[in-house]
Amino acid sequence: MNTIMRKGVLSVAGLAFAGGIFAGPVAAHAAAPAVDAKPTAVAVQADKPGVDKAKLIPHGVQGEQSRIDLNDEQTKNVKAIIAATKKSGLDERAAVISIATSLQESKLENLGHLGDMNDHDSLGLFQQRPSSGWGTPEQITDPEYSTMAFQKGLKQVDGWQDMPLTEAAQTVQVSAYPDAYAQWEQQAADLVAQYWNS
Repeated sequence: MNTIMRKGVLSVAGLAFAGGIFAGPVAAHAAAPAVDAKPTAVAVQADKPGVDKAKLIPHGVQGEQSRIDLNDEQTKNVKAIIAATKKSGLDERAAVISIATSLQESKLENLGHLGDMNDHDSLGLFQQRPSSGWGTPEQITDPEYSTMAFQKGLKQVDGWQDMPLTEAAQTVQVSAYPDAYAQWEQQAADLVAQYWNS
């Protein structure tokens, strides 16, 4: 995305543009391998009735998928992301994109300042930066606020509903590892299917 378009997206989303960089985090994680862009078969586990499986992964997953076991805190954060998504008036696909983004950025942990391991001043579920206009440290470490801030940026991305997950997430986050989000799509879809109606 070019600089002028980024400024436009940010100004509409109400986010700051600082230092020629999109107001969002740069991933604080080790280099992630490139993800193969070929769609693969999808097997969404819908434990609850009423979840439209076609909305969860409309294009099929891209590349090899990663999965982690979640503890109680991570599960609570999944539920908070889903609740904030509903409050934002968005659908299950937005929740899948949000959860996959948080899986990549923080493994669904609401991270505070990590000292020397911190990527600049990145905080929270989405590794958003106060210095880049995402909010105060207190706001960014509030799961509802940080999810709604991420989704406010997502809503300003023209056609995000029809984009592959990694492209939609990257347009908001502007990560140093743009293909890394794709590896979490299946787990994110499974989590949305499990918790959307609970």
